[in-house]
Amino acid sequence: MILPFFVYGTLRPGERNHDLFLRGRTLGEEPGRLRGVTLYEGPGYPYAVEEPDGAVSGELVTALPEAYPGLLTALDRLEEYVPGDPRNLYERVVKEVVRDADRAVVRAWVYVAAPAVAARLRARGTPVGGGEWRERR
Repeated sequence: MILPFFVYGTLRPGERNHDLFLRGRTLGEEPGRLRGVTLYEGPGYPYAVEEPDGAVSGELVTALPEAYPGLLTALDRLEEYVPGDPRNLYERVVKEVVRDADRAVVRAWVYVAAPAVAARLRARGTPVGGGEWRERR
């Protein structure tokens, strides 16, 4: 399934992984908002944890068609995501994201905290106020 990606942490423009993974591989990057998740501090990167009252800011990234397969593989590797692996830190799931420019709802891949990580963060993690990773400092 070819979908855009919703990025909310180190893959956003200006963050450390943006240029390493996305530069030259995208058709566009547009601000958006994902509802139903809360952002939590991680060890140098955030986790989006599924929670009904939360919302997270980020970008919808549309990959160049020819770059899509390689980008999907690279992002899965970055997020240490292997389908079905119980050791995953993240799960790649399809979510509906609201594009800021026109309020259109777009289905996108999002890396959310895997169940064990999410449970740990809900119990004793530190939420990122306002769901905006850039404002955590």
